Amino acid sequence: MQSTFSADIDGKTISISTGKIAKQASGTAIVQCGETVVMVTAVSSSEERDIDFLPLTVEYQEKIYAAGRIPGNYFRREMGRPSEKEILTCRLIDRPIRPLFPKGYSSEIQIIATVLSMDKENDPDILAIIGTSAALTISDIPFEGPIAGIRVARINNRFVFNPTLSDLKTPGCDMNIVLAGSRTGIVMVEGGTDFVSEADVLDAIFSGHEAMQPLIRIQEQLQEAAGKAKRSFTPPVVDEELAARIYELAAAPLAEALKVDDKMVRKANASAVKKQLLESLGEEGAERKNEVMSLFDSLMKKVSRKIVLEEGTRVDGRAFDEVRPIRCEVGTLPRPHGSALFTRGETQVLGVLTLGSGRDEQRIETLSGDESKPFMLHYNFPPYCVGEVKRVGSPSRREFGHGALATRAIEPILPNTEDFEYTIRLVSEVTESNGSSSMGTVCAGTLALMDGGVPIKAPVSGIAMGLVKEGDQVVVLSDILGDEDHTGDMDFKVAGGEAGITSIQMDIKITELSRDIMEKALAQAKEGRQHILKEMLAAIPQTRDALSPYAPKVFTIKINPDKIRDLIGPGGKMIRAIQADTHCDLNVDDSGTVKISAANLEDAEAAKKLVLEICMEPEVGEIYTGKVVRTTDFGAFVQLKPGTDGLVHISELAHHRVKKVTDVVNEGEDLQVKVLEISRDGKIRLSHKALLEPPAGAPADSGNGNSERPRRDDSNSSRPPRR
Repeated sequence: MQSTFSADIDGKTISISTGKIAKQASGTAIVQCGETVVMVTAVSSSEERDIDFLPLTVEYQEKIYAAGRIPGNYFRREMGRPSEKEILTCRLIDRPIRPLFPKGYSSEIQIIATVLSMDKENDPDILAIIGTSAALTISDIPFEGPIAGIRVARINNRFVFNPTLSDLKTPGCDMNIVLAGSRTGIVMVEGGTDFVSEADVLDAIFSGHEAMQPLIRIQEQLQEAAGKAKRSFTPPVVDEELAARIYELAAAPLAEALKVDDKMVRKANASAVKKQLLESLGEEGAERKNEVMSLFDSLMKKVSRKIVLEEGTRVDGRAFDEVRPIRCEVGTLPRPHGSALFTRGETQVLGVLTLGSGRDEQRIETLSGDESKPFMLHYNFPPYCVGEVKRVGSPSRREFGHGALATRAIEPILPNTEDFEYTIRLVSEVTESNGSSSMGTVCAGTLALMDGGVPIKAPVSGIAMGLVKEGDQVVVLSDILGDEDHTGDMDFKVAGGEAGITSIQMDIKITELSRDIMEKALAQAKEGRQHILKEMLAAIPQTRDALSPYAPKVFTIKINPDKIRDLIGPGGKMIRAIQADTHCDLNVDDSGTVKISAANLEDAEAAKKLVLEICMEPEVGEIYTGKVVRTTDFGAFVQLKPGTDGLVHISELAHHRVKKVTDVVNEGEDLQVKVLEISRDGKIRLSHKALLEPPAGAPADSGNGNSERPRRDDSNSSRPPRR
């Protein structure tokens, strides 16, 4: 039996239904807003696996048929490789639900969200988050939900919940934040803003939390109407006696082993303690090695947190709000158009800038139509940066996610495309990592832009904040290490400049986070960001005055839209010829804007000249230099622009009488001419004589090419008068 419940969110109705489609899944929810429809299924295997992690996979699929289109690829079908939007939406779904499964649950879980219909106004990603929670809530899978997702925008200083795609493109929109939350708190934050204050970001987050409550209520109603009984699950029983022995043998040496500021030394020390523990446990340690290792990892987390909460310090000896030492270097690489090396403690990122033309923009097929991106940021995290050996392949979901976070941080500082005609690509090569490489990417990317002479609006920096919380005891950590991320309760990344925040991301490992903790974390993050920014500006106080000499030269000129056809030529013949002759790239849009990109100034100027010549409209009285393309007995034809010739009559070549055209000019030579007349049928009459100084004593030329000659006196003529 089908069950449907709906809620109104800021004037938009969101409905959740189940019981009609995909009934063999553990749980299925179909979520609709407007004409956008998303189906989410949740299935969990009945078999338990012998693993120490949650076997959860999330897939999000945007079917092109949802928008009423056929895929544009060769095979005309979805080929299985997810787009960047699909990958990022998978992460939006995964991150808030992962902490809500019971600890020790080892049966495989698969979430599949499929976009069935898309109205090009209501983004399906929020519906997918809601549908995932609903499907898990009504299923038999143990889940500490429900939760809900909501998007918060600020348009003309007013919060708008779940805005349309059109709303997000309005000039007054300065905030786009996605939230996930439970009935009592926030569990995930992800978004970008245009230099918005910490206080305004907090207001947006908690206004969104209040606005999402109806979505949680209808999931509870759906569970009452159609929910299944939860399957029985018994968490793994901890051998308290073995745990006590491990604590007694390893706690003290582990505490000393962890208190070093070098990551690799700390890792080696912990491994030595682990080895000694196994030897001390003898045969029992060998027989129960997996159990011992799991308990040792729990002990390491407990000891790390104890150092923070009871000793008031951190494993590397820093204060809670202290940022690691920073080193910045610009101009690191000679050939790219900008480069910088940013090092913070044991995290190091090489930022590399490349500039290109409009042809280099990334073109993407999406449900809402084809889009182009003039700015790209690619984040690479090779295995050597953490001293590991792994297969190197396509970018991981994590790399896409960190790249998107840094993209949102840097996008607001880029110049407008009208003022800066280049396509911009930043690449982040993480060469060392010990926490917060995504925020290192923001810093290295900003420095590379400044080194490359890109006129940014303001520099930005980023920092990762952590949290250790036990009961009422709360400690917020600035610039967290990888180990602190692993053993802590929160990873809260904040990027921005002096004027405010540009990007924010928060994930937690506890069930929820209060406003007080978030407020404290944002205030502490602001101090850290400003310190980092000061160190960056010590390396390069302002953007360089000029672009790299190796950067392409880009010019924009405006032509009459009616002349686009002439510029392109039949079958693109004309524009291809210009590109081949000048080694330039040309892009023309429907408004008549022509973008010319070349490797050097000379080629760009040559292309610009040809474009202007082709699109030029000859005007009476104007002077042009053209090539003689043909000579005849009565004159010479001069090409004013490709496809447009004019005639210089033999009488207009010189002040004296010219017997042969070739006595003055030959085919292939350049000739300066003046336009005398353009007839209604487009024929152009030219004069070279009008530009020459008349011989001494000769009557002055009136300027129209017709010299004043004495009228013939016919009074003594013997011819009879005309009748």
